[in-house]
Amino acid sequence: MKKVIIIRYAELYLKGKNRGFFERAFATNIERALKGIRHELHRYSGRYLVEGFEEEETDFIVSRLKKVFGIHSMSVAFETAADMNDIFEAAKLVSRPTGSFKVESHRADKKFPLTSIEISREIGGRLLSYFKTLTVDVHNPSFYVYIDVRENGTALVFGSFFDGADGMPVGTAGKGLLLISGGIDSPVAGHMMAKRGMVIEAVHFHSYPYTSERAQEKVFDLTRILASYCGRIKVHCVNLLGIQEAIGENCPEDEMTILSRRFMMMIAERIARDNGCDMLITGENIGQVASQTAQGLVVTDNAVSMPVMRPLIAMDKVDIMDLAQKVGTYETSIQPFEDCCTVFLPKHPVTKPRLENILKSESVLDKEALIAAALET
Repeated sequence: MKKVIIIRYAELYLKGKNRGFFERAFATNIERALKGIRHELHRYSGRYLVEGFEEEETDFIVSRLKKVFGIHSMSVAFETAADMNDIFEAAKLVSRPTGSFKVESHRADKKFPLTSIEISREIGGRLLSYFKTLTVDVHNPSFYVYIDVRENGTALVFGSFFDGADGMPVGTAGKGLLLISGGIDSPVAGHMMAKRGMVIEAVHFHSYPYTSERAQEKVFDLTRILASYCGRIKVHCVNLLGIQEAIGENCPEDEMTILSRRFMMMIAERIARDNGCDMLITGENIGQVASQTAQGLVVTDNAVSMPVMRPLIAMDKVDIMDLAQKVGTYETSIQPFEDCCTVFLPKHPVTKPRLENILKSESVLDKEALIAAALET
């Protein structure tokens, strides 16, 4: 008898003839999550089995796997021979000594002498005899004993399920460039796109020395948290100070935010194209701040030709905060370090910018020179 971890996926079942591509990416991501841990990974009947690990590392392995997109659920199980005595010994280990229970069995090996119902009845009866205070409740038991008799002459016995991260395996849906600030929203947006299988690269804009090195390190901390879900993330850091100073000297004050945002998008698009990204990703949420009104987003999008994904666009702030706490970025995001947008925030930013007015203001700037200078940083 040995401990193993059962990994189940859900949405991958729907991929038909392309399922092999998704499963290969899925297995690669599992192996990456378990790098440095002695183990073996095997696939069988639409599931994966992790085995060959040290028993004391079980909880650590589960914690790693909980961050692998594509995993629907997991169970820590005992693998035994497909023999009723061995199955019973394993069932004792996953049972509680008191309370109500139910045995659920699945028999993939149709040559096994007992049916699924007979396996459940036999093991349930033995458990009742062994634990005198147990009772059977098939409708609302306090715990379950699950038995899976496999076709290879073994059986898996387990008592619980752990939720996985769900979603699709990273690497199956292209590559996006995330505009990441030090706030709550953008890391959550990156997480949501990675959950749909997208490889994430990131760009961060700062205004050093008006923004501190610690503010930039905060962004790296946030990106490291994201990387624990989706693997290595390359981060580009761009100094926007020269552009903001040029806007401040030559353009109306109330347009500072929207003009700065347009330059961020133009720079991000060039970085994205140079690094094989298919789209830009932002944490923008309609109506949340002055630049994120419907009119502001239209003007911002006009600056680029690349698609812009905004997975948080219609979410309530409370829901975004809840997601940030679940992902693990919230406590880092609320650390009080300035970003390039707040440093040069006008007293009364325009909330309903007209594209023709913004383009007129922008025309007095040497855009190409400003963008080139920023990219050199």
